[in-house]
Amino acid sequence: MYITTTKSKGKNKVYKSVLLRESYREGTRVKNRTIANLTHCKPNEIKALQLAMRHKNDPDKLEMLLGSHVENRQGRSVGAVWVLNRLAENIGLTKVLGKSNEAMLSLWMVMARLIDQGSRLSAVRLAREHGISELLGLVDFDEDDLYHCLDWLCDNQAEIEKKLFKQTYGEQIPSLFLYDVTSSYLEGQCNELGDWGYNRDKKRGKKQIVIGLLCDEDGIPVSIRVFKGNTLDFHTIGCQIKKVAEEFGCQQVTMVGDRGMIKSSQIQELGEAGFNYITAITKAQIKAMLKKKVIQLGLFDKEICEVEDKGVRYILRRNPIRAEELARSRRERIEKVIQFSRKQNQYLADHPRANQHVAIKKVWELESRLKVIDFLHTTAKDRHITVEEYEDYLAEIAELDGCYVLKTDLAAGVAPKEIVHDRYKDLTQVETAFRTMKTGYLEMRPIYVRKESRTRGHAFVVMLAYRLYLKLKKAWRDFDITVEEGLKQLSTHCAIENVINGEISFLSIPAPRRNIHQLYSALGIVPPTTLPKQMVNVVTRRKLQSRRK
Repeated sequence: MYITTTKSKGKNKVYKSVLLRESYREGTRVKNRTIANLTHCKPNEIKALQLAMRHKNDPDKLEMLLGSHVENRQGRSVGAVWVLNRLAENIGLTKVLGKSNEAMLSLWMVMARLIDQGSRLSAVRLAREHGISELLGLVDFDEDDLYHCLDWLCDNQAEIEKKLFKQTYGEQIPSLFLYDVTSSYLEGQCNELGDWGYNRDKKRGKKQIVIGLLCDEDGIPVSIRVFKGNTLDFHTIGCQIKKVAEEFGCQQVTMVGDRGMIKSSQIQELGEAGFNYITAITKAQIKAMLKKKVIQLGLFDKEICEVEDKGVRYILRRNPIRAEELARSRRERIEKVIQFSRKQNQYLADHPRANQHVAIKKVWELESRLKVIDFLHTTAKDRHITVEEYEDYLAEIAELDGCYVLKTDLAAGVAPKEIVHDRYKDLTQVETAFRTMKTGYLEMRPIYVRKESRTRGHAFVVMLAYRLYLKLKKAWRDFDITVEEGLKQLSTHCAIENVINGEISFLSIPAPRRNIHQLYSALGIVPPTTLPKQMVNVVTRRKLQSRRK
């Protein structure tokens, strides 16, 4: 027997009926019949009957429940971890990581990076508030376990990336990859990969690491690699070529890289692997080609133009909006120097004892800071500073404003000039990934770990978190909400602890609010209704009280 609720539509009203029914078999068919109509019973009477139906095969337990003190209280959050766990299953991450304790801890670090960015210590504290013990079976760990897990991730990264690649693409192997590098500063001086190099973060006095990210044509990361902080950009691409060719088993691949990434030696490496390339050339190379008359200034236009020289195709274009931006910026910087020189002249006039050399030195420093020192000739005579512009040189520079040239060895029949141009522009997806992973939502930096293996493991965790982030962003794109806000809303969906005689008997999950249910539905995920009882035991070794004064 069971209790069911039915609805029927009348002319101007919806009728609701609560029925006590039972199932029976007639030949090979299963049928249902109504035993009693409970519609007019009170709600508490119906709940009592439902409780009796639930425990009809165990009357002793029913008697115990009826004679016990039952209390409901708020349990741990389940919404965010439930969604992230289901997404990890959907992309094959759970299967690739495996079922070991290290795999579950790794999965939790990926989830924690999305829920609340922080250190390994904060991830342990966060575990107390979320139902990871019920979902992942993690019941006893501290921050040291998470640090050891970073070592495990580093040791197994190549195999995990390989399996995840096959899980994602199967037989539909990508034929184009996007690659770019960035740097991230470090806290402290003891990181094994830390070194001085070209610091993109503009952090003075901070060592750094170099990070290379390989993505498919849709901007989905497939591999991340960490290098020493003094590694040059073009020295990082060799290992990515090897990974794509040997580990991923790709053939007839096109690598897309920025102008500082793919140079002559890298082109040779790509050719030896049977790969093609798309890259850009520098302004100095453009000037050299103009001088040799391989290309002419008249070819740069809004429309894409193509020139072929010695078997290499060059795609030319001028972006008028970018040209206007560069010209305006250059003029504003020059005017700022001129205005500053006038102030210095006024100061020299008002202060007869002021030092002329000190005043002009300040102007030179401003020119250097604004990067216009090559455009101006600044002199001082008779306590008056004069700033003159190199007009011919400025006109020569302005000719190439907004101009860029792409370079590829792809045949025109394989990739027309428009396709080559669009594929190079896809590198913006890697730049977006870096912004999200580094300085944006996922906050890879600053990096506090010291060991090489843990630095690589930390970067790998952030990359895996970004893959889940892309899924959430795509599913919630029609909502007026960010991924961070969506996960915070899901974190408010908590379990209910049903306490009988002072002990937790079972966990139940209430139906989510309407806005949270929409977040579940957009992802195609059914909200949980119940969870197994599990007692979490995560304790941090370092206590906040001991660090407070």
